[in-house]
Amino acid sequence: MVKLKNYNVVLKQIVLILTFFILFSCAEKKQLVSKIEGKNIEITDTLSESTEIESFVKPYREHIDSDLNLVLSHAPKTLDKNGEWQTPMGNFISDITLEMATPIFKLKENKNIAICFLNHGGIRSIISAGDVTARTAYEVMPFENSAFVVGLKGEQLLEMIQYFISEKKPHPLSGMTFTIDKDNNPKNIFIQGKKLDLKEVYYVVTSDYLLNGGDNMLFFKKAIDKYDLDYKLRNMIIDYFKTHNEIIASQSIRVKKEN
Repeated sequence: MVKLKNYNVVLKQIVLILTFFILFSCAEKKQLVSKIEGKNIEITDTLSESTEIESFVKPYREHIDSDLNLVLSHAPKTLDKNGEWQTPMGNFISDITLEMATPIFKLKENKNIAICFLNHGGIRSIISAGDVTARTAYEVMPFENSAFVVGLKGEQLLEMIQYFISEKKPHPLSGMTFTIDKDNNPKNIFIQGKKLDLKEVYYVVTSDYLLNGGDNMLFFKKAIDKYDLDYKLRNMIIDYFKTHNEIIASQSIRVKKEN
């Protein structure tokens, strides 16, 4: 009887040992990186010469080129980016942005946009004299920036003007005029022909990039309201081209500098 008990004890120990062995052997093992190898792959023009790839891409490329090269309008003279405080391109882009955004904002919010303010660097090309196409719009505005309308108090507009003066760049401006005096301070500030009221709220159309503080335009972050028009600036340009036979920049003076 004693021997049987001893046998049972030994058997239990063997079963326990086997159980532990199976559990540990089945446990997930951590994989460790022991070696990393790499090699240089020479880039050649073999890919571009592949007739198979070329035949696949060609119809898509031709379709895109056809759309981009479609003549939409005509520019009697070149619109360039030259100017100290304003430029033909800046006047044109800010004016049409204000024009195209206003009816949309009026319909959505029953409010009027007073000003358009964009950045000089956002205009990447000129509009050359001659045929104007959709490709022209992509060259002028290659980014995917969308139009936003923000509500700014007169105090923030004053900050915007002071930023404009300190930057000494012809940032596109429409709907506002002012004079820079001999001490580089603004005066005679008018919004849509009316004198600036520091307590008034004015609606300004700009880009999502600037709204988020791009080009250090931090005054936009103080906006009391903001509205997404869901309309890309580039598409505004294309739509304007489609509805106007001639592309002409206004020569109206927005910023004067006293001597």
